Amino acid sequence: MSRDARTITAEDMLPLKDYADIRKEKREENILRKKLRRIFVGPHVTVFFENYDTMWIQVQEMLYTEKGGDEQLVDELQAYNPMIPQGQELTVTLMFEIEDEKIRARILGQLGGIENHIFMQVGTHQIYAQAESDVERTNSAGKASSVHFLHFDFNPEAILAFRNGKQAITFHIDHEHYGHIAIIPEAVRQELARDFA
Repeated sequence: MSRDARTITAEDMLPLKDYADIRKEKREENILRKKLRRIFVGPHVTVFFENYDTMWIQVQEMLYTEKGGDEQLVDELQAYNPMIPQGQELTVTLMFEIEDEKIRARILGQLGGIENHIFMQVGTHQIYAQAESDVERTNSAGKASSVHFLHFDFNPEAILAFRNGKQAITFHIDHEHYGHIAIIPEAVRQELARDFA
């Protein structure tokens, strides 16, 4: 696997039959992994910190369920490789999880530009999120997307502060219509510290 290279290649993917043989085990592994890479921010937001392993299984699952072959693989690698942290960053899938469709539409309709109001605080370091540039995360009507793909670029001092674990680490959303903070638990901090080179 190309884990050390921080990229997924076609050679890393298992044939569908081979994956089917270990799919249950891999999905269970991923559930356990995600517990250490997930936080909740306020009543509606779930944040998943991504890495090579979470993206590998995402690509493998997409190929398994859609069976689009080599052509699909090209698209999946293009979509998911950018979400593998490259040694000086953390990458996040942030989701607004609101079951009721009308309530979801109302809330997201108030949250235009929220992608510009997300940051992590590591001691004295504020690291603002940078949204993936592939699509607009707020539409022309000012409605936010329910899913955001974000990068947090750390400088060396912030990485050191994150790794040493001596200072509180928090995840902030400071939008006027959704202001919430979550503390990064120690077990999550230890897991995420591995994402830095």
